[in-house]
Amino acid sequence: MDERDWILIQTLYQEKNITKAAQMLYISQPALTNRLHQLERKLNVKIVNRGRRGVQFTPQGEYLAKAASEMLMAIQRIKENVLNFEDRLTGTLRLAVSNFSTDYLMPSLLKAFKEQYPGIEFKVTTGFSSDIVDLIYSQEVHIAIVRGDYAWNGQKHLLFEDTLSIAADREIDIRKLPELPRIDYHTDPGLKHSIDHWWHENFSEPPLVSIEVDKAGTCKKLVANGLGYGILPSMVLNGNDDIHTNVIHTADGNPIVRKTWMLYHEESLELNMVKAFVNFVKESDAREWLTD
Repeated sequence: MDERDWILIQTLYQEKNITKAAQMLYISQPALTNRLHQLERKLNVKIVNRGRRGVQFTPQGEYLAKAASEMLMAIQRIKENVLNFEDRLTGTLRLAVSNFSTDYLMPSLLKAFKEQYPGIEFKVTTGFSSDIVDLIYSQEVHIAIVRGDYAWNGQKHLLFEDTLSIAADREIDIRKLPELPRIDYHTDPGLKHSIDHWWHENFSEPPLVSIEVDKAGTCKKLVANGLGYGILPSMVLNGNDDIHTNVIHTADGNPIVRKTWMLYHEESLELNMVKAFVNFVKESDAREWLTD
């Protein structure tokens, strides 16, 4: 079995559908089916069963799917180590980045890094911070950028801190928030917990959520148009003079702070491209890359 076979098995396991897997692999459905049958004959096992509900992996197929992830990771590391012998910095840096940082931090950061190290490419995975942490734990990525504090025994570097604020298109009486329309947005569990905890410390009734949107940026635009108030990080609100803000505080009077971290494994620094990225970030002020 070669790398393409492991990719085929992994993709089919993820999609659970022959047609979708073929599309992901940019091959025809008959070609995928034929190669799958060849693998089954070569290994003398049944890998999948096909039914009306799609592809069902047999116990042997489940084992091969797990092995596919391990084999592809091993192949990737071999390629990285071979490239690491070269004098010039090349390779693909695997990053996992929180949705928030993807929108406001990474475009400028990656552009600046690419200008200095043109031989390094990126593979960026995005998601909620709670999911991103899992990827760095399992070493599926070289570096993770997360929002919030997580249990982590590896190396980490604080990029910046920002506060949470009540944001509205005009000055509002914070005591009357339960009576006012609120705009909520999808965010990671850590930030949602901080907001909910603050609310329960200050109010005995639930918020009047009138609009729910997908991102903080969309929430900010609706706030600016007078459709309600939002509870947003200062990173989103910087430079928006038309929005009135009130920093929210804990019961003991401290502002609620949200930290953004760069996480990585110490052994990853043995790869020159990882070391270059880590040093590049550490030697700069991350706030200079923040964009609206």
